[in-house]
Amino acid sequence: MMHNQHIKDPKKIARLAGFLYVLLVPLGVFGILYVPNALIVSGDTATTISNILSNENMYRLSIVSALLTQIVNLFVVVYLYILLKPVNKNHAAMMLIFILVAVPIAMFNELNRIAVLFLLNDSITLARDQVHSLVTLLLDIHQQCIHLVGIFWGLWLLPMGYLVYQSNFIPKFIGIFLIIGGIAYVIDFFTALLFPNFTLFASDYTFLGEVLMMLWLLIKGIDEKQWNKTAHELSNH
Repeated sequence: MMHNQHIKDPKKIARLAGFLYVLLVPLGVFGILYVPNALIVSGDTATTISNILSNENMYRLSIVSALLTQIVNLFVVVYLYILLKPVNKNHAAMMLIFILVAVPIAMFNELNRIAVLFLLNDSITLARDQVHSLVTLLLDIHQQCIHLVGIFWGLWLLPMGYLVYQSNFIPKFIGIFLIIGGIAYVIDFFTALLFPNFTLFASDYTFLGEVLMMLWLLIKGIDEKQWNKTAHELSNH
């Protein structure tokens, strides 16, 4: 990690963090949301398998996109850690730890989708019913694991929201929306676990904080004067 006094241009780091944060949107939407929703038909394994085989390149590309999402996420949280550490080192460390826990879980989860491709390979001799059952199981585990990772996607927003709210170089209202979004992710985790047939998720409507955060960093950056003042106060403690 870089020390505060070695950061010559915190606004440039903020904009880089914003750019990478924005990059998560197309990668995550394509890999985690669009392709699974387009190809997987709930309750109809035969159609799901047909969709995957007919669109295998897109299916494989979605796996790559999901993996790239996690790699980019690592860089995002490191740059945000550098920016927000002057506000509170402990809370910045919590933010970093939650993502460091979430990323490997999410990456290993993609093995479930890769395993589906092995099952559908002609060289594997299994009865049709066995293949269908295993494909359903793997895709269900993949979906449940996304809900599991969701709790960490929510938990990292809580300290980040707090840090933004406490800072003097990013608007406080963004911090409030980030905290709301984080709470929604945590609620969704327990909702998916306790009520598996419930399809309405709070995080579908509380993503404004992250949108505002990424756009603010990319377009506006940070109040460099206030950031330097905060970093200077930290270095004197």
